[in-house]
Amino acid sequence: MEGEGERGRKRGGRVCCVCNKERASVKRPKTLQHMCRECFFNAFESEIHQVIIQNSLFIAGDRVAIGASGGKDSTVLAYVLSKLNRLHNYGLNLFLLSVDEGITGYRDDSLQTVHRNHLQYQLPLQVVSYKDLYGWTMDQIVDVIGFKNNCTFCGVFRRQALDRGAALLKVDKLVTGHNADDIAETVLLNLLRGDVARLSRCTSITTGEDGPIPRCKPFKYTYEKEIVMYAYFKRLDYFSTECIYSPNAYRGFAREFIKDLERIRPRAILDIIKSGENFRISTTTKMPEQGTCQRCGYISSQKWCKACVLLDGLNRGLPKLGIGRSRGGVGSENGKESKVDKSIQGKQCGTLDF
Repeated sequence: MEGEGERGRKRGGRVCCVCNKERASVKRPKTLQHMCRECFFNAFESEIHQVIIQNSLFIAGDRVAIGASGGKDSTVLAYVLSKLNRLHNYGLNLFLLSVDEGITGYRDDSLQTVHRNHLQYQLPLQVVSYKDLYGWTMDQIVDVIGFKNNCTFCGVFRRQALDRGAALLKVDKLVTGHNADDIAETVLLNLLRGDVARLSRCTSITTGEDGPIPRCKPFKYTYEKEIVMYAYFKRLDYFSTECIYSPNAYRGFAREFIKDLERIRPRAILDIIKSGENFRISTTTKMPEQGTCQRCGYISSQKWCKACVLLDGLNRGLPKLGIGRSRGGVGSENGKESKVDKSIQGKQCGTLDF
């Protein structure tokens, strides 16, 4: 008698290496295994469940905000986390949290996807905007700063906007869709920049434990290609257009390098993450001391947080004021506070209390 696997091979094509019955329709980028769709779904979801359990990311009763942009990562995260929450009785109260940066033709379209996900997954949705928080949209910022440093503004403002939105929802944790490719890119970027402080924490699966709201990355070991495959085969509703302001972003160079390495050796992504985890910072290295921004109360190692510095520059007509590193104080000349600081015009950074 011929086995199911043998008959499958005679019909043509490979047989799933897991169930050894169904015809393989997926070659996992992470392991190069040939699987049928159902076995791929099970492996994908099971690995994320194991990451959640092994790292004790949640406790029963947690209120958890999912950073939702409408893209593949956050859409798959919302879908999988909702499913695992039901399947394994995590006991979580899940919410969708979106940031409207004010990018016409990009974010307005992706937010429509988020609103559909909100109905599809029956999860409450909170949207916060740059306009409400900072008095500026990204379109307005780009008009002033141009295309060279716009990602600096967006990255800083977005991070704080997510925290402020999470504070509005009164959640215990904030989860983001950062995947293995993203983390490997970040390790390389921090090495290239010589950013010791960020290098020491960029591979942590949970960050900000000493802040108001910890952030978790359940997709830390999940490949971007597998997320795309999962979304495609599950026919999930997601927005796939790239941000119109990001083509020249510095991160793009690291991303291309990672993709080249992955084509040569798929394991390279996990190896880079492992290397980042194994970095040990010398005890003699002086690390920034965390405090709070004197202007808005957000966490900061300086007198003012980066968002307030950038916003101050925008409001004073000096948009490049906060770009790069400065040795003096915020809004200062030679380390001395200028008179302009005492009468800063425009909306202050963040009007939401923690």
